[in-house]
Order: sequence, then structure tokens, then C-alpha cells
Amino acid sequence: MSTDLPARVNPIGRALTDAGVLAWRSLKRIPRTPDMVIYATIQPIMFVLLFAYVFGNAIPIPGFPGPKAYREFLMAGIFAQTMAFAVASSSVGLADDISKGLIDRFRSLPMARSGVIAGRVVGDLVFNAFVMVIMVLCGFIVGWRWHHGFGQALAAFGILLLFAFAMLWVGALIGLSVGAPEVAASAGLIWLFPLTFLSNAFVPTPQLPSGLQPIAEWNPISSIVAASRHLFGNPSPFASPDGFPARHPVWLSLIWCFAIIAVFAPLAVRKYRSATSH
Repeated sequence: MSTDLPARVNPIGRALTDAGVLAWRSLKRIPRTPDMVIYATIQPIMFVLLFAYVFGNAIPIPGFPGPKAYREFLMAGIFAQTMAFAVASSSVGLADDISKGLIDRFRSLPMARSGVIAGRVVGDLVFNAFVMVIMVLCGFIVGWRWHHGFGQALAAFGILLLFAFAMLWVGALIGLSVGAPEVAASAGLIWLFPLTFLSNAFVPTPQLPSGLQPIAEWNPISSIVAASRHLFGNPSPFASPDGFPARHPVWLSLIWCFAIIAVFAPLAVRKYRSATSH
């Protein structure tokens, strides 16, 4: 990248250009690490097969009898869980860049600081879109379908990718905070497991203990799952069918996504500035 940039370059355009260059750098690394692609796709496939065929007959869906109902109920939960786990890719990637001194090299170049993190986030987002395509194919194999047309299905996938984009900013903050890739891998995922399982991703909220039902229905992962099920036309029972999460799942999912981005994107950029200021 040239260091002889004209002074009149628009800062927003420069940030977008830098983000695009670094996103392309992130994507070019994928063919060189095929094991990353293999492991990133095996995990969601294992979850689909495990829950669909092992728990499919054991977890009834209120108002929707039969194992096929659970498989249609399940897929939105798998999609949302996998997009939430995108946290790990950005946290480990940025922590690895710090440990190898690459961030210091970026600091020495006339690059927009927001572009460095945005490039990593955008590159990881494209990779997660690829993983979602694999999961959709796997869902079709186990019998999952959408029932409200391609347009609404596309809107559901858009919400899922927006959620991944929001969670990647969370991962960026974690990666810049901990520094070591090994710590980033644990810190990026350990808090997600209770958040995922205390949701409507795998078990209908009417079957949870009454004290946990409101927590589960307002959970950000639950809102993404509920919005996806609503748009796909899949079973989506609620413990409180007249509550806001049940009546406006799409709006709640968008509120959560934009709130996470509004909080964590500036924090990640600020952390990057402090991490490279010494």
C-alpha cells in the first residue's frame, strides 16, 4: 500500500478503501488454511445431525406434532448459534495479528484505524456467509424448508448475517483486549454457551422453567431465532404469545443487532487506538 497519499483524500472513502484491502487479505488466507474451512463447517453440520436425529423425537414442539416439526424449529437456532460463534473468528484473528506484530506494521502505515478492524470484520462476515450456505444445504437434507417465499427467506438470512456482523465487533473488542490467541479463543466463546442454551434455539420457551422464560424470550439470540422462524414460516412457540418478542420478532432482532454494533464497534476502534498507542 502506498504511503504517498494525497492530503485531500476523503477520510470516509479512505477508511472504506483500507477496509476493503484488509478484507481481501483476510479472504486470501482461507484457501491457504483448508483446515479452518473444514472445522468451521463440520461443527454446525454436527449440531444439525445431532439435534435433528437424536433429540428430534424427544423434544416436542407445542402445536406442531412429529419429528419434522422439530427439524424445522431447529434450523433457525443452528443458524443463529453459528452466526453468534463468529465472535471467535474475529477475536482469535486480531489477537493473532497483535501477537505477530502485524498491528504494529499497520500502525506505521497511513491507514484508517477503523479500516483495520472493519477489514477483519468484513472478511470474516463473507466467510460466515459461506458457512451459512453449507448449513442451508444440510438443512434441506434433514427436511427443513422455508414456507413464506424466497423474499422473506432472503430477509431472514440478511438478519442472520447482520447478527454475525454485530457479533464480529464483539469478537474484535475481545481479541484486542486479551492479546493472546489462546486466551481469545476461550474468552470469545465461553460466555456464548449459556447465552445460546438459555434461549429458544433448541428448546421451546414454553417448556423452560417459568422463571427463565422471560429471560429466554428477551435474549438477543432468541430474538434472531424468532425473527428467522417468523420469516421462514417455521414453528415458533412462545411462552408469552402476547409479549413484544412474540408480536414483533423482526423489529426486536434489528434493535438488538444495531444496539450491539452501536456499542461494540466504537469500543473496538477505541481499544485498537489504545493498543497501538504505545
